[in-house]
Amino acid sequence: PNPFPERSGPGIAVVVNDEAYLVDFGPGIVRRAASLSPEYGGDIAGLAVEKLNHAFLTHLHSDHSVGLPDLLLTSWVAGRDRPLKLFGPEGTASMAENIIAAYEEDIRYRLYSDQPANNQGWRIATTEVTETGIIFKDSNVTVEAFRVPHGSWPDAWGYRFTTPDKVIVISGDTAPSERLLEYAKDADILIHEVYSLEGFKKKEPRWQKYHAGNHTSTHELGELAAKARPKLLVLYHQLLWGSSHETLLEEVREVYDGEVVSARDLDVY
Repeated sequence: PNPFPERSGPGIAVVVNDEAYLVDFGPGIVRRAASLSPEYGGDIAGLAVEKLNHAFLTHLHSDHSVGLPDLLLTSWVAGRDRPLKLFGPEGTASMAENIIAAYEEDIRYRLYSDQPANNQGWRIATTEVTETGIIFKDSNVTVEAFRVPHGSWPDAWGYRFTTPDKVIVISGDTAPSERLLEYAKDADILIHEVYSLEGFKKKEPRWQKYHAGNHTSTHELGELAAKARPKLLVLYHQLLWGSSHETLLEEVREVYDGEVVSARDLDVY
């Protein structure tokens, strides 16, 4: 969430049978995906820019959603020939409509100039998530949404992906959550946000109050993981505040003895 020069914004890709399912799209999402695709030296065919067809938004905070225009338009220009399937909380449809309106002239020019362009890839098929349960299913994945507590935010979601060989749970931004624990039980991979207790002590009291009600500390996450017992715990959306990835891991391991890693951009699990 912080503007580290060497990192892009929050974004996760679940890739199954060369089909990518994105969870959140912070700044840099398209170029990070492209860097792992064969065209740009990577080996994950499902992350080819023109194949980015599915996106799931956990909540509407800007650090998780500001990459949507890039995801929509760059993928279209690169060759996506179908509407982007977008899932997210109430307000997602309005965001999508306003982005299309903001880029109306760009879209019009590409459609009606000499530039080769299809008339589908700039469109968005939006489904707003309003209830816990299955929100999407195809031959690769079943996606379940569950509410998570993110301060006073009225509508924030985590997602559980069941693939032919794995169960992957993604927290989104959340304070400690019993509902999330229920969905994360025995998952193959739990990808969970976290903040450093060492860094937390350096924050002003009003920021401490905010973060304690909106996010999950290393010890809180370790306690949750000890109950959920995922095969792999992946820390993401790390709030370091002058701390380090190594300190995050040390803090989690004070209360959790399972396998845990602190993710960097472009990591693959």
